[in-house]
Amino acid sequence: MRFADAQGPLSNARGKVLIARLEEKTGGKTDILKRHLAFEQAITGSPLIVGNKVTLLENGADTYRAMFGAIEGADDNINLESYEFKDDPIGQEFADALIAKQHAGVQVNVIYDSFGSWGTPEAFFQRLRDNGIRVLQFDPLSPAARRFHWATAHRDHRKLMIVDGRTAFLGGINLSDVYSSSSSSASAKKAGNPSETDLGSWRDTDIEIEGPAVAECQKLFIEHWMSQRGRPLSPKRYFPPLAGRGSEIVRIIGFAPGELSLIYATLISAINNAESNVYITDAYFAPDGKMLNAMESAARRGVDVKLLVPGASTSSLVEAAGRSHYSDLLNAGVKVYEWRGNMLHAKTATIDHVWSTVGSSNLDWWSIARNDEVNATILSEGFGQEMDRMFDQDLRNSTQIDPGQWKSRAFYERIWEYCARTIQPML
Repeated sequence: MRFADAQGPLSNARGKVLIARLEEKTGGKTDILKRHLAFEQAITGSPLIVGNKVTLLENGADTYRAMFGAIEGADDNINLESYEFKDDPIGQEFADALIAKQHAGVQVNVIYDSFGSWGTPEAFFQRLRDNGIRVLQFDPLSPAARRFHWATAHRDHRKLMIVDGRTAFLGGINLSDVYSSSSSSASAKKAGNPSETDLGSWRDTDIEIEGPAVAECQKLFIEHWMSQRGRPLSPKRYFPPLAGRGSEIVRIIGFAPGELSLIYATLISAINNAESNVYITDAYFAPDGKMLNAMESAARRGVDVKLLVPGASTSSLVEAAGRSHYSDLLNAGVKVYEWRGNMLHAKTATIDHVWSTVGSSNLDWWSIARNDEVNATILSEGFGQEMDRMFDQDLRNSTQIDPGQWKSRAFYERIWEYCARTIQPML
């Protein structure tokens, strides 16, 4: 297996030393970790990046707090990319913070998706521009703005922020007030006492990354900026020397339409190689046959497969399409849960307690084939345990689908599910 750190690719000898250290930390029980390292390596052949610190951020309150802290500490550049950048209290707070840093000499660059932010007035973004921030609209909806090369189906669904080239945030959280009411403390959640506000706001997940993997996030942002013909970026320290900050092994995976979705391929591969558990949380579950076969096959061979999806989605068609697969999943032994709160927007998975992914990509056709997405794959026993804890907590706020009751659901629901399933590739 090939690895890289802050100085570049590791030699085979140093790679063996890394594996030996992993064995020491886990008491020699690294067979499963080695297995996942091997198949993760085989997907692309690119080195896995070692020496990272990855912090799990649950819900908007924790994520925004960490992001504002990073913005406040920035001294050179901030690159921000978001599908939705709303003109609401949270959006305004971000705008004010970014403008303040721009005035302090920090170059701020922003990419927003024209469809995701269609309800945000142009005056909101013009205020950013007027204060020196460079703002780029991804695939404008106006044909004239795109020089009549209209691409309504190609959207930038990434949520990404890189500060000084040293700290990166990514996941499913947009810049919107729908997350802001989630104000329960991390300690309360760990104690199993989630507040009612958790169910009243959108449930989502992000991560904060420090270490060599941040450079991969920076590359994705700059490649996007260049592909959309943004103004040349001001000369700043976008790629500073990065020292190791932790022990997590990370791969950053970006996807754009027209390419093989490595995000999707790595998840299917991880499920196919799972030995003990597969825990998936997904906001828009309308997968293809390969994903369904992988989940059902894993359950049939004794793997604990659990799927958590919204109980009430922002897309009734995607919700119905996903439910049309419940019977097959349940018959195979997959345990299906629906979130009882307002909206479950997270896109995460943890497998065998050592392989995890957090990002912007859903299990629907828009994410698989049409959107630009970004996910992080983390290979770490410690981080996997944090993911498992979060998943278990979410199940307490969810309802498990009973196979017997599911068979007796209303006839009109079956018809609606059938209709949604027939157009699933369009969802």
